[in-house]
Amino acid sequence: MIDTAVPEVGLDKETRDMILDTIKKYAERKLTPEFLLELDHNDTFPHDVLKELYDPMSIGLHLLFIPEKYDGLGGGAYDIYRVSELMATVDLGIATGVLATFLGSDPISVGATEEQRQYWFGRIAEEALLCAYGATEPQAGSDLASMTTKAEPVEEDGEIVGYNITGRKQWISNGGVADIYTILALAPGGPSWFVVDADAEGFTKGKPEDKHGIRASNTAALFLDNVYVPVDRLIGLEEGKGLAQAQAVFGYTRLMVGAFGLGAGWEALRRAIRYSQERIQGGAPLSQKQGYTHKLIVPNAAKLEAARTYIEWVAERLDGDEEGLQTEGAVAKYMATEAGNKMAEDAIQAMGGYGYTKEYMVEKIKRDVRITTIYEGTSEIMEWTIARDRWQQHLKSRGDYYKEWANRLAAIHQQEPDNGAGIAAMGLRALAVILERCRLDRLTRNQHVLFRLGELVAYAECAAVFAERVVQKPTEAIQLDVPTRQALSRIFAREAALKVAADGLRWTIGAGQTDPNLAASLNLPGIYQAQTGNLADMDFASEQLNKVFTA
Repeated sequence: MIDTAVPEVGLDKETRDMILDTIKKYAERKLTPEFLLELDHNDTFPHDVLKELYDPMSIGLHLLFIPEKYDGLGGGAYDIYRVSELMATVDLGIATGVLATFLGSDPISVGATEEQRQYWFGRIAEEALLCAYGATEPQAGSDLASMTTKAEPVEEDGEIVGYNITGRKQWISNGGVADIYTILALAPGGPSWFVVDADAEGFTKGKPEDKHGIRASNTAALFLDNVYVPVDRLIGLEEGKGLAQAQAVFGYTRLMVGAFGLGAGWEALRRAIRYSQERIQGGAPLSQKQGYTHKLIVPNAAKLEAARTYIEWVAERLDGDEEGLQTEGAVAKYMATEAGNKMAEDAIQAMGGYGYTKEYMVEKIKRDVRITTIYEGTSEIMEWTIARDRWQQHLKSRGDYYKEWANRLAAIHQQEPDNGAGIAAMGLRALAVILERCRLDRLTRNQHVLFRLGELVAYAECAAVFAERVVQKPTEAIQLDVPTRQALSRIFAREAALKVAADGLRWTIGAGQTDPNLAASLNLPGIYQAQTGNLADMDFASEQLNKVFTA
């Protein structure tokens, strides 16, 4: 019997579905396209919307992130992914305001003492406080270790009673509107997190940034000039734990941003499909033309669903209390946000001149979703994170890490030949060959090679997980049936395997690899032969997508 259950961590399905349904109904009633386009045009942060979303008597969305013991709902990673995806289909700016509160409370979640958790989570739950996460600095960017914000101890009678914090933070979501802030600063014992009230003396906020997208969110710089905080505002009551605490939340927060890319991408795809059903060209709707569907729709659907499957895989592992999933979180974020951004780009192309106008939502979606490849770690930082870890895995396993995974996929292919597992296995084996050639010729001395390895790993792993789970763990999050997702899995596996082999060959040759038989070792003929049936799969997937998303 196939196990389709989501792990019993966090919310039960009935509660989760009730929350999702409540959000949908609220969005249909209040967050109309006209209202959202007005917010975007006027660059307005919707205080009333966030207040209603956080109202414990109606939606209480912030309670999802707070453990039950502190009067929250105790949602797990899977719940957070589902809600994040849905919020992103509505508006990424508003979703970012919600993310910022979750992110701002994360240092408390992972690093605070029990007494601090009870106090702060209790207040956030009861008072529906907006939070902000103050880590990024103007010159440091994603490199938190390079920050310059200082926390100088204040002593009385030889004991530390508080800290004076001085510095600047940049690109802070909810920066100008939050009620409390978690601020990362360099104390004598090392980087440390502090809780700062919005009205603290010496704490000022810059004007809202005039952003390309997510204009319904508030983003502002923070300025701290000898801002005094009592010692009990030091999270965990111990200096020097800040970077470890920041790293501990990346698996969750990057999964959430990945879900944002997924939701925005699928919303753009839905709109493009429905437009194609109504737009007649050459006597037939665009939805019936391969030149349209096989370029602009189906490949994007395959990427998005590969990313979804990987996100769900990571979420279930997080809900199983598995630690050390920063790399998997990076793969999930990288693949989903890049896929969402590409789909939004293609949705504009799909709708032609209409898509390029601000009257049509896909133009706004494209501007909004672009940020998901930047905040919570740029795509380039994700590539580096992924490559660095999997390079170490390759070295420790003496090249067997991806070979063993490929063998597992080959076994799945024997039982489920329609999943694309055999093709995904080709991609993993080619990846193992590329990694080994990089080791032998010391090619990772080239930074660009290392970053490209991160991209190839993301494609290969997403194809592998999609093929493994498409039948064994069908998603409850989308209306596509198993045969359709199997077709999408095969389509994506073919793309991933070819990308790994062809791009891997390209960059290793470009970097000076020395094996004259490398192309043969990658099984390029077999990978090209595996493209057999791709157009038939795309025809089938296009037909099914059109049935599901009928205008």
